[in-house]
Amino acid sequence: MSVPLPLMIQKSERKGELFALLLSVLEGLFPILSLITVSALGGVTAYLYTIIIATLIFLLLLFYKNKAKELLRFDAYKDLLLTSLYITLLFGALFISLNYTSPANVAVIMILQLFFSYLYFHIIGSQKMKALHTFGAMLMGGGAIIILFPEDFALNKGDLLVLFASAIAPIANLYQKRAREKVSSITIMSFRNLVAIPFLILIAFTFESPSNPLESLHVSITLILNALLVFVMAKILWVEALHHISITKLSALVTLIPIFTIGFSFVLLGDIPSLRQVLGMAPILIGAILITRRY
Repeated sequence: MSVPLPLMIQKSERKGELFALLLSVLEGLFPILSLITVSALGGVTAYLYTIIIATLIFLLLLFYKNKAKELLRFDAYKDLLLTSLYITLLFGALFISLNYTSPANVAVIMILQLFFSYLYFHIIGSQKMKALHTFGAMLMGGGAIIILFPEDFALNKGDLLVLFASAIAPIANLYQKRAREKVSSITIMSFRNLVAIPFLILIAFTFESPSNPLESLHVSITLILNALLVFVMAKILWVEALHHISITKLSALVTLIPIFTIGFSFVLLGDIPSLRQVLGMAPILIGAILITRRY
C-alpha cells in the first residue's frame, strides 16, 4: 500500500529536522576542538590538515559504498563546481576577515545567512513559509544574536567580508541541495574538498608556515576527531538535511549550535555560561519548537 504524499512529505521533513539537530550537536564541538589545533598549527594550516583527513575518509567511503563512479556524473558537475566555488569563496572570505575582525563578530554576522535565505527564497523567490514558522525562525536568529553579540561591536572591512560570506552561504546551500538530487552527499563532500585542497595549500604556504601535526599526539588526535565528527559526519548530515527541508529552515535550526557549544564548554572546559547566554537560549528553543510544528 502506497504512503499518502502529505504523510511522505511530513516524514521527509521530520528526517531533515532530526539531521539538523544532530549536526548542530556535532558542530557545537567545532570551536572546542579547533581551539587546540588552531593554536598549535595556525588557522589555515589546521583547516587544511583537517580537510585532508576528512577527504581521505570520504574517498574510502566512496569506494566502500561503490559510489566512486558518481564522480563521473558529468550532469552533476555544474552544481558540484558551483558548490565548490561558493564554499571556497565563503571560507576564503572568513579566513581573510579574521585578520581584521574578531571571531565573535564573525559568529554574529554569519547568523545573517538566515536573513539572506529568507530574502532569496521567500521574499524574492517563489517559496512560501508559514507565518508561525517565519516567527520561529526570527526568534531563533534573535536568540543566537543575544548569545553571541560581543560587548564592543564596530563594523570594519573584516566584518564586510563576513557579510559577503553570509550572503553567499544560502547560494552555496542551494547548489548543494541541487547536487544532492543527482549524487550522494559523500560524493558532494569528496568533490568539494578535492577542489578546495589546492587553494588551501596555496593560502597556507603563503600566509603561514605549516608545521608537522604528528609532533604532538594530542594535536593529531584532535585533528582526527575534528575531521571525523565535524567535517565528515556533520557535513554529511548538513547535505542530507538540505535534501529534506528548506534552506531557510536549516539556516534557522542550526542556530541551535551556540547552545550546544555553551553546553560542551561547560562540561569539557568548565566555562560557566553568562546570564545573557542563558537568556538567549529561551527564544532559540521556543523558535525551534515553532519552526518544527505541524499544522
